[in-house]
Amino acid sequence: MAFTGLSGQVTQLPWDQAVGSVRFEELTPVSAFPVLPGRRWGPGWWWSATTGRHVMHGSATMRTQLMVLDRNPDVTGLSARPVRLLSRDTSDGRVRSWVPQLFARYADGTGLLADCPSSSTAGGDRAQQARVVLEAACARVGWTYRRLEPPPAVVAANLRWLAGYRHPRYQGPPGLRAALTEAFAGPRPLADGAAAVGDPLRVLPAVYHALWCGHLTMSLEEPLHEEALVCADAGRGGGGAESGWATTAATRRGELSGRRTR
Repeated sequence: MAFTGLSGQVTQLPWDQAVGSVRFEELTPVSAFPVLPGRRWGPGWWWSATTGRHVMHGSATMRTQLMVLDRNPDVTGLSARPVRLLSRDTSDGRVRSWVPQLFARYADGTGLLADCPSSSTAGGDRAQQARVVLEAACARVGWTYRRLEPPPAVVAANLRWLAGYRHPRYQGPPGLRAALTEAFAGPRPLADGAAAVGDPLRVLPAVYHALWCGHLTMSLEEPLHEEALVCADAGRGGGGAESGWATTAATRRGELSGRRTR
């Protein structure tokens, strides 16, 4: 595999050696994100609440997956296009290369390499061939490779809204989180619970921040509105349970976007 080191020079290491010695989450992109004329979307930066740093992205689809991973409590590090994996095709002897779009480090030290296709067929045969190689390489070291499926439109819209309040500045003054926990001890309409705590203009940003962090929960599969049921305890009542697009340690080796209750 090849990556760009802190000195800016491209370095090559055997895959198994790199996995044990390289902090993938600290690497800069090994290849640039292209700016294509005529496209409405270009490269940009995502500020990560997980790391407190920016991660580059090259498409709206990639930004959405960054958002999902950034909200996952099991993720401790993120980076974009950190490595180029090189492999030799056994059929013709040619060296093939592939640059996965995202890397996520989990709290247990394992990692996820991922691509963010807009559809299951995006990338064609070359992407499918790379998938086979990457899945095998990651499995050998206890990691995971995934082609991440875009979340449903309502889930994505809810996450985009909550992500706007992901910065710690929205958590509010000391004591507000405890007041929210008390107000939403059981499933309760969002606006009603916020008004019970204080001025909605002051309280609602803290509610959205708590929903982003998982201190409060709601169903992401229903549109976020003032009557949406919010609860501080995901174990109470169907309205308070959150259907997630967040990976847990128990599910990440299965479907990355599987349901979970926080």
